[in-house]
Amino acid sequence: MLNDTTNNYLKACENWRLKFLDMDKQQLLEKLPEIKLEADYLTVKLYDRKFGIHHETGKIVTIPDFQPAEIISQLNIYTLLGFVSPQARFQDKWVPFRELRGASPFAMAFENHVLVPLALTFTGQTEKLSQAYQALGGSNLSHSDAGGLVNAFDCLPVKFLFWDGDDEFPAQANILYDVSAIDFIHVESTVSIAMEGIERLAAAAELDIKGPLFKM
Repeated sequence: MLNDTTNNYLKACENWRLKFLDMDKQQLLEKLPEIKLEADYLTVKLYDRKFGIHHETGKIVTIPDFQPAEIISQLNIYTLLGFVSPQARFQDKWVPFRELRGASPFAMAFENHVLVPLALTFTGQTEKLSQAYQALGGSNLSHSDAGGLVNAFDCLPVKFLFWDGDDEFPAQANILYDVSAIDFIHVESTVSIAMEGIERLAAAAELDIKGPLFKM
């Protein structure tokens, strides 16, 4: 049986699906050039995985198998479409989550349920993490023991930073966003963007996620 939290996420997806049907599709294509019109779908890549939003039903599927997308992916895509501002522009000014506009009330939860699981999952696994960035179409960074730049969406790149632990100190992690991120998507959705990134990185590294990662 689905728990109440899962039911709420399913309801949110259905609400967004209905909102999508009323969206001006041409405006979406203009505001988000990364979205493509392919046959019956608007297509977009999320962490290098291709998705299609059926422009008549609003349902989101993975491409090329046309299976229903996971809830977290659906919500991330819907909120991108629903919140992107016509004035949104990448600024190349990177900040941690807590410095995004409106993020401070969620900063402690983000650290405990996003950054801590990221650090725990990849403790002692710097090589696998470095390879995982590349598996998701990203690149490695020299900012930490195993840093990487990965596009969640083309308009919303994410920097993952990781310092491995030793006998005295546990592993540490951080996630940076361009300050423009909340011009493209709701600030709370930057949390689910991070969650999906960790899930995808762990899967690419063939590791189980450790710690209390937020679940959908």
